[in-house]
Amino acid sequence: MRFAARRFASLIVALCAAGAPLVHAKTPAPAAPAAANHVEWSRNANIYEVNIRQFTKEGTINAFATHLPRLKKMGVDILWLMPVQAIGEKNRKGKLGSYYAVRDYTAVNPEFGTMDDMKRLVKQAHGLGMRVILDWVANHTAWDNPWVTQHNDWYKKNEKGEIYPVTFHEGAEPEYWTDVVALDYTKPEVWKAMTDAMGFWVREADLDGFRCDVAGLLPIPFWNQARAELDKIKPVFMLAEWAEPKLHEQAFDMTYGWDLADVMKQVAQGKADADELKRVFTHPDKVFPAHAYRMRFTNNHDFNSWQGSDTELYGPAFKTMAVLAATLPGMPLIYSGQESVLDKRLAFFEKDQIDWKNYPLEGFYKNLLKLKKDNKALWNGQYGGTLEFIDTANDKVIAYHRKLDGNTVTVVANVSGNDQQFALGGAKARKTMAAWTWQILTKQ
Repeated sequence: MRFAARRFASLIVALCAAGAPLVHAKTPAPAAPAAANHVEWSRNANIYEVNIRQFTKEGTINAFATHLPRLKKMGVDILWLMPVQAIGEKNRKGKLGSYYAVRDYTAVNPEFGTMDDMKRLVKQAHGLGMRVILDWVANHTAWDNPWVTQHNDWYKKNEKGEIYPVTFHEGAEPEYWTDVVALDYTKPEVWKAMTDAMGFWVREADLDGFRCDVAGLLPIPFWNQARAELDKIKPVFMLAEWAEPKLHEQAFDMTYGWDLADVMKQVAQGKADADELKRVFTHPDKVFPAHAYRMRFTNNHDFNSWQGSDTELYGPAFKTMAVLAATLPGMPLIYSGQESVLDKRLAFFEKDQIDWKNYPLEGFYKNLLKLKKDNKALWNGQYGGTLEFIDTANDKVIAYHRKLDGNTVTVVANVSGNDQQFALGGAKARKTMAAWTWQILTKQ
């Protein structure tokens, strides 16, 4: 007990050095019963998205592998690799093409390396205690994927019977993904071929699971049977790029938490406050099961390339938003380069190496990830603690407890660009908090 107290005290000191004075926590409440079973190594894990092309000067799997010890030291648990498969050449965008225009599901893009390189990377990551999942594009393929000619009937066709680019009509203007064509999941043969291709990577490269691109565009029964087949090879971890509660019934461990991410961007720009942040959890648009992991993030490859860099989206609010993403319910994501102040939009179809700048935020993230790892109240899904918001008498200051089995984590954050006064839980005494600062206390 004394050792634990010293350990948590030293962690708080480190966080305070980054802008976190202390507050007091209340006696913790009992935990809720578990409702589902996720692979054990995911229960207190975080996730790190790897952009192989932009990670190093070489842009290869082997060059990225040299960063594994550094990422392990920072506290990374799960490595999510953006697609590494061969990229289509027909109708490709830019010089290098999109990672998400797959020409061959079971081959590595020569730009990145070889299958042997992938196997060594996964083995090295496992040796360091990390897991590896691969971005999987099941909805569509490149125009020159062999399936297009070998199995023409596997693809969606227009009224003329022609395969056509992936097209969306949901927005104000049609959206065309001109470099890819959509598979037709009314065909059982497509289900088997895609499931077999996923199983290939688990068997051959010993992958630990998949991040599934635009997962909600495919039938949920497809994902359910795919998960069952993959689990026969080894227990896997599945992340859906979607936000639909039914995806959690059988197939997926985690879905995207766009709800919190969108509000955090608004808060950083002065367009929302603490009340909007709280409503994400108190009045959600969709109700997810208690066992559902939700991925919490400030940025990812889509946000960064198409919406803005961390500097553009958050400015001086960035670290405060990262603290919220790491301590509110869910699994925190770090995108490639965020530990080095990702202040530019990385090109999507061209070479655009990350400027690592001597990793100025590496210590900040190391402390946040250790905080999550060491406090069960912050664990994922049903393995984490309950969330209790605390009144601050100021809609520019958010405060909350996370509680589980005698462990309490209390967070208070000024979510505005001005100094704010607040009083916790109806207290008469008011305190002052500087702009975009936070306070954290852990109690065992």
